[in-house]
Amino acid sequence: MSRRSGILEFAVLGLLRESPMHGYELRKRLNTSLGVFRAFSYGTLYPCLKTLVANGWLIEEPGNTPEDALAAPLSGRRAKIVYRLTAEGKEHFEDLLSQTGPDAYEDEHFAARFAFFGQTSRDVRMRVLEGRRSRLEERLEKMRASLARTRERLDDYTLELQRHGMESVEREVRWLNELIESERAGRDQQRPGPDGSAQQNSTSGESGGLPRPGDTPGPDPSDDTAT
Repeated sequence: MSRRSGILEFAVLGLLRESPMHGYELRKRLNTSLGVFRAFSYGTLYPCLKTLVANGWLIEEPGNTPEDALAAPLSGRRAKIVYRLTAEGKEHFEDLLSQTGPDAYEDEHFAARFAFFGQTSRDVRMRVLEGRRSRLEERLEKMRASLARTRERLDDYTLELQRHGMESVEREVRWLNELIESERAGRDQQRPGPDGSAQQNSTSGESGGLPRPGDTPGPDPSDDTAT
C-alpha cells in the first residue's frame, strides 16, 4: 500500500467513524475538511472504499432517504450506497490513531492526523506534535545551511523564494510550539479528584487539548499557594 493510499484510508475510516456516508458525501468532506485531498477524484476514492469493504472494515448498505428510494425508478440508476464502519473497522482506526511513527510527521500524513486529533489521546497528540516539530526544525536547519552556501549565486527572485519557504517553516514551528504548550497546560490541569480519578478540565479534556477562545484557566483550588 502506497503512503498516499494509506493516508486516504485513514481519513475515510476517521470520517465514517463520525457517521455513515454516501461516497459523494465522503468526497465532499475530504475536499472541504481535509485540504490534502482537494485534488483527488472518484477514481481514487471508490477503489479505496472497495478495499476497505473487502478487509471487513466497512459495509455497504442501501441508502434509506426518500431521495435514494426514488433514485432507481426515476433515473434508472441504482440507489446510493451508504458506507458504514464495522466494529473491526473502528478497532483498526483506533490502532492507526495510536501510531506515532515517522510517517505521522510528514506533510500530508500530519495534516490528516491533525484533523482527527479530537479523537486521539493526549499522549499520542503530544508525540505527533513533538515529532513534527523536530522534523521541521531539521528541515529549517538544512534550508539555512543551503541558503548560506548558495546566497551569492542566487538572483533576487530565487533568493526571495527561498526566504519565503523558510518563513513558512518558521511559522509552522511557532504554531507547533503553541499547540504543544497548550497540550502540556491541559495535561497539568488534570489533577486527581477526591476519589483518586483524574479530573478533566473543561477547557482542555482528553479528547481536545486546545483552550477555547476567551477561556483562562483559574487557580487550582487544591493548591495552598493560590490566592
